[in-house]
Formats: sequence, structure tokens, C-alpha cells
Amino acid sequence: MLRRRFDHLFEEISVRIGRLAPRYALWLRLRELGMDADRLSQDDVVAFCRDHLDRFLREHELALGPRQARDLLRSVARHDPALRTPAEWLARW
Repeated sequence: MLRRRFDHLFEEISVRIGRLAPRYALWLRLRELGMDADRLSQDDVVAFCRDHLDRFLREHELALGPRQARDLLRSVARHDPALRTPAEWLARW
């Protein structure tokens, strides 16, 4: 269950921008902000999306439209890391 919030954040950003986000750079940015990527809380993820995501994306020449940013924020705020992802369900088969 460790790192599920980080993985979800990375996947959601990647889906919204239409390509893979810079995963290691995201991990480093969270670290710079005093957040542990392996143990992100819901508040950490929401705060990152509200306060730091736009700048992070600009630094990597990426962008989200207002609607995409709202959808991303909603998705990461509602994410429950205790629930298995579809990929995890399929891996058990």
C-alpha cells in the first residue's frame, strides 16, 4: 500500500497531460517540499496539486487546462489507497 498515492498522482498527471509525466522529477519535487513520496497523505497530494503542480508542469514545459486541473484534483482527493487498482486485480489472476 506504500506509495499508492504517489503512483496514482503520477498516473493521473500523465493521463491529463497526454504523455508520461517526469516521474523522478515529481518524486524529487515532493521531497523538496518536505513530503515523503512513499507516505503521502491525502492532504499532501491535494496541497501539491493546488499550490505546486502548475509550476512543476511549467518547468517541464507541460500544462493542464483549468478543467483538467479540476478533474485531477478531484481524482487525487477521492483516491483511496486501500482499494486495489484494476491492474492489481488482474495481476492476481
